[in-house]
Amino acid sequence: MKVTILGCGGSAGVPMLGGEDGHGIWGQCDPKEPRNIRTRASIFIQMEDGEGILVDTGPDIRAQLLTHGISAFKSIFYTHAHADHIAGLDEVRGINRVVKQPITAYATPSVLEEIQTRFNYVFQPWTPPHFFRAVVEAHPVPLHGDVVMGGYKVSLLEQSHGRIPSSGLRCGEFAYSTDVVELPEASFEVLAGVDTWIVDCFQKEPHSAHAWLDRVLEWKDRIRPRRLILTHLGPDMDWAWMQANLPDGVEAACDGLCFTLPDPEKA
Repeated sequence: MKVTILGCGGSAGVPMLGGEDGHGIWGQCDPKEPRNIRTRASIFIQMEDGEGILVDTGPDIRAQLLTHGISAFKSIFYTHAHADHIAGLDEVRGINRVVKQPITAYATPSVLEEIQTRFNYVFQPWTPPHFFRAVVEAHPVPLHGDVVMGGYKVSLLEQSHGRIPSSGLRCGEFAYSTDVVELPEASFEVLAGVDTWIVDCFQKEPHSAHAWLDRVLEWKDRIRPRRLILTHLGPDMDWAWMQANLPDGVEAACDGLCFTLPDPEKA
C-alpha cells in the first residue's frame, strides 16, 4: 500500500489569498521554503494490485492528481462535506474517461446528501459510453464501523470537527484523521496499535474545530504510533520550526510526501 499526501493545507491553503502585494498571506511560514506551500488536504491510497482510494476532492484536486501521475481509481472516500474537501468533484470526469465507468463515493448518508445537494447532476444516472460530466454513484457508510472499499477492509472512526462530525479511516497499519478536534473512546480503540497516523494539526494554539499541537501530542502518548504525521497545517506551522521543535516520531507533512505499508486485509 502506497500512501501519497496530495495536499496538507488548511481550508485556505498556504499561502492564503491576499497580502500587501497580492501574492499571499504566509503567517509564520517562510515563503522561501517550498514545503510551506500547501494545497488543500487530500490523500491517495494505492494497493499493490493497483486498486486506489482517493480521500476527498478539494478545489486543488486536478493539479494534485496531475502532479503525482494519478489518473485511474474507482473509489472516493469523503471525510465530511466542507468545501475544501468536496469542491473539486467535477474533476472526476477525467478519471471517469480513463476507467470508463462511474466512480463510487463512500460517505455517511448526511455527507452524501449535502454533496448531492451541491452536485446533483454528478449523481444522475449515466448513459454510456461518453462522459460529458463527472459520474459518481453514492455508497452510504456508517460513521463508525468496518466497510469494504475497492475490495479491501477499511475501518471508519467517528471524529468531532467542532460543530459537525467527520470521518477518519484506518487501512491495516495506516490511519488518516483530518479535520478533527475530539475523538470518542470507540475511535481510540480503532486506532490502537496503528503504525502510521496522519492527523490534523492546524496550529500551535487551541482551536474550536481542529486539533492543535499539544492535543495531538497527548493523542500520540495514548495511541503510540511509530510514526505520526501532521496535516491540515495552517500558516502558523512553519516547516523549519516544526523540524526543530517536533519530538521524535512526529513529523510535518508536505505536499507530495509518500510512504509504503503492507496492504490492508482483502474483503
